[in-house]
Amino acid sequence: MPGLPPEGESVPTDGSLPSTALRAVGARGFGVYVHVPFCASRCGYCDFNTYTTSELGGGASRENYADTVLAELALAARVLGDTPPPRVDTVFVGGGTPTLLPADDLARILDGIDRTWGLAADAEVTTEANPESVTPESLKTLRAAGYTRISLGMQSAASGVLAVLDRTHSAGRATAAATEARDAGFDHVNLDLIYGTPGERAEDFAASLDQVIAAGVDHVSAYALIVEEGTRLAARMRRGELPYPSDDVAADRYLAAEAALDAAGFSWYEVSNWARTPAARCRHNLLYWTGGDWWGLGPGAHSHVGGVRWWNVKHPSAYAARLAGGASPGQAREILTADEAHMEDVMLRLRLASGLPLAVLDPAGRAGAERARAAGLLAEADYAAGRAVLTLPGRLLADAVVRDLLP
Repeated sequence: MPGLPPEGESVPTDGSLPSTALRAVGARGFGVYVHVPFCASRCGYCDFNTYTTSELGGGASRENYADTVLAELALAARVLGDTPPPRVDTVFVGGGTPTLLPADDLARILDGIDRTWGLAADAEVTTEANPESVTPESLKTLRAAGYTRISLGMQSAASGVLAVLDRTHSAGRATAAATEARDAGFDHVNLDLIYGTPGERAEDFAASLDQVIAAGVDHVSAYALIVEEGTRLAARMRRGELPYPSDDVAADRYLAAEAALDAAGFSWYEVSNWARTPAARCRHNLLYWTGGDWWGLGPGAHSHVGGVRWWNVKHPSAYAARLAGGASPGQAREILTADEAHMEDVMLRLRLASGLPLAVLDPAGRAGAERARAAGLLAEADYAAGRAVLTLPGRLLADAVVRDLLP
């Protein structure tokens, strides 16, 4: 989920939640997110909560990280107590580079989740991975442990683009890792792309799409490059070493992605995500986008249970220290108002191919939807059936459409 500012009310030392939040845990599904904050090196565009070995300081290490996460899991079990979720529908291990941890540690974390709350029989279990951080052997270990899905950070097939992004893998390594994952028995394999990097040519992105399709994966994510303040890439642009990304180029790249992926049998189900089949859609992300509950384990991880959202302290050392002292690692939390929950519901569900019912909009929002329909940004047939669903031009202007639906 998108990051949240470190504001809001304090989290009780024991991590307890209001009774109102516990009444319907898992009514819209329940997932677990595990944040692994380690990276071998820092990519120039990345502002995620990640740390290289030299940035960790004392009190945190890869070697004891699994035990620290399991300590937070034990705290979570105490907080939910007699009102646990019926079963865990999805698990998503993200980062950072989760696969810098030994595969056996990732297996222990998953086993801990299963022992604590139980995995649903058809649970989706995903790990992110950098292509160079996995081997055929580690992938087989993960699959045997119960991981069903892997998301590999490819970003581009062009070596020049990878260099600008400070990615360390070779241009062909991502698709090779995808093949290894399929051979290891993963049910679903995703490749991530970033488009609009300075210096990227149209033919570079076309080649990336060709390689993704040829790799035989069943899910593709493609995101426009966002230049975040405080990153090395932002500093290079401020100095004039690189041009800023172009919105027009990003739109052209998106249209190219839609055309190539649609022709190859993929269908969009969220503005930046395409899948070959409904079963290949990322159920964990759908849980976020449709208002489900999840517990986030790890430094900086965010959680949402029953309208209460909280986030952990960011640094791994502070995170480990709090748990070692028997306290919640939660830094702050907020209880969503009805208006805030409505705003987020509209923002997230409009990005889905299923859209949202027009009935959830107030009169001003309905008027905005009518303007969007007249402008060709909402699909006519769906609108007539009472739903707001983005057209292809609407996807390019999704943020503007949301603003019009939330006057």
